[in-house]
Amino acid sequence: MPKCYSEQEREYIKKRLKEEAAKCIATYGIRRTTVDELVKRVNIPKGTFYLFYQSKEQLLFEVILDQHDLIEQRLHQAVNGIDPSGFSVEQFTEIIFSLFKMAEQMPVLKVLNSDEIELLARKLPPEVLEEHLGHDDNMVEQIFSSLPLKKNVDAKAVSAAFRMLYFATLHKEEVGEEQYDKALRTLIYGLVTQLV
Repeated sequence: MPKCYSEQEREYIKKRLKEEAAKCIATYGIRRTTVDELVKRVNIPKGTFYLFYQSKEQLLFEVILDQHDLIEQRLHQAVNGIDPSGFSVEQFTEIIFSLFKMAEQMPVLKVLNSDEIELLARKLPPEVLEEHLGHDDNMVEQIFSSLPLKKNVDAKAVSAAFRMLYFATLHKEEVGEEQYDKALRTLIYGLVTQLV
């Protein structure tokens, strides 16, 4: 029978699992991070892990979403700091570009590649991914409502376009490191010009 944990213990265990999962992703990647390694690091029985998460992938996805949420917070701060009268394509391009660069430096997101993302997505329940995509679409709509953008812009299409752009960043080596920043900025600029 599983041990009963107080709310304080539950919060602590969940926090520690996320901390160690972030370290494991940064060190080993998704594929080689194991439940055995996580429970050893947190010093809990393996059965306890499953009181919190149905699978390793759900924990790892939650850790990735925490990083995503930090980027989203920065985006909201940047957008809230924009003076609508001075809003420009260049300004919005730089905001988005800086967020992509921020994501590149986050240890958890830095090690992800398209193979690892695909592996993770395959092992997550479809409703978990759908909920995340819906969240992204809502966030884009929220941001659009606070900016002087063209009318009748399809927020879902733009959300998908930015998601595609993020997946392209996972292929930095194939793009070529010398031209990568310039290419990324150009793609963002092209997308932003469709909105403003």
